[in-house]
Amino acid sequence: MPDISKRGQIMPASPIRKLVPFAEAAKKRGTRVFHLNIGQPDIETPKSALDAVRNFPFKVLEYSHSGGNESYRRKLVKYYSSKGIDINYHQIIITTGGSEAILFAFLGCMDAGDEVIIPEPFYANYNGFAVEAGVQVVPVTSYIDSGFALPSPEDFEKAITKKTRAIMICNPNNPTGYLYSRAEWDTLRQLAKKYNLYLFSDEAYREFCYEGTHFSAMQLEGMDENVILLDTISKRYSACGGRIGALVTRNQAVHDTVMKFAQARLSPPSFSQILGEAAVDLPEDYFNTTREEYRKRRDLLVRRLNEMSGVFCPNPGGAFYAMASLPVTDADVFCQWLLESFSYQGSTVMLAPASGFYSTPESGLNEVRLAYVLHCDAIEVAMDVLQAALIEYPDRIPSKNKIELSTH
Repeated sequence: MPDISKRGQIMPASPIRKLVPFAEAAKKRGTRVFHLNIGQPDIETPKSALDAVRNFPFKVLEYSHSGGNESYRRKLVKYYSSKGIDINYHQIIITTGGSEAILFAFLGCMDAGDEVIIPEPFYANYNGFAVEAGVQVVPVTSYIDSGFALPSPEDFEKAITKKTRAIMICNPNNPTGYLYSRAEWDTLRQLAKKYNLYLFSDEAYREFCYEGTHFSAMQLEGMDENVILLDTISKRYSACGGRIGALVTRNQAVHDTVMKFAQARLSPPSFSQILGEAAVDLPEDYFNTTREEYRKRRDLLVRRLNEMSGVFCPNPGGAFYAMASLPVTDADVFCQWLLESFSYQGSTVMLAPASGFYSTPESGLNEVRLAYVLHCDAIEVAMDVLQAALIEYPDRIPSKNKIELSTH
């Protein structure tokens, strides 16, 4: 048979989804699986946004403008203004999910062989988008014992080469939940200006900050030519299947370049643009309610994890993910064992092994990401299951003293 492309061969499997066959097999055996592996919220999509789609008077389901419906982009200007971000609708390109926004940023700002520096652990699909664009991800490592704080400027500078074109940040972070401070953003600003780099800012979880406040890269002074904002409605409105995102930039050359990629794929989904436009009109207390619900879930999950022998979980400042170190040598093996060989009172848990969120080999081997997207009662039961699993796991390593938060 013809050979598979080299690109296809090096395309990484998703650490979030690669264990799905084992979860499906467990369910067929009658085992209940608590899904803590994927950021699929159980919060209902706002009814008013769904009704806007249901009641829209379609006669023809047309292409939209390649950059997205003008009415939606104008609405987003209002939304971003409420977050302290001053832009106009000509600086917004609507994309097919935040995923396409990331890919367009890579394609529009970097050539094949160029490098993007990303603090690790990072959202695993950045690796996949980099492979698609022919771009090389260069990691700088953050550590669980510092709560995954931003690595030092020296760590970044050691990673910068003649091929470096950008730094990428997710704030609040997926998978760690870390919320970057204004001081850390000032560090990134100085690095981007000093080395003439793009600064890609993935702000998918902007609304979900629990410790401190969110600061957007678009608010950095003197960075109009450097900053590319990447956004999505998926988590904000619990509309992951809508596949609507946005690329926002004041850099006219980048905007015009990305528009050519947008035109090549014709247009973003029409139904979901209607949903997104209607969602902008939700009352502010919509986020207050959902944020408080996630805060309760976070507090419960983190407390239960840190009560388990040999487990450490720093308190995440945002998003709805937590990273935990477990008393195991290989979390990939442990996570598969949970689905293949273990159940407690008819249930098991599905976690995301952290190794797939790192680029540096042998990193994060004893860590997992947990998404607290289930209601508190379900989290309580899932933690009971995980605690029982760690007691029974045959390859558990002896418990050590709890990690104390420090700085690297």
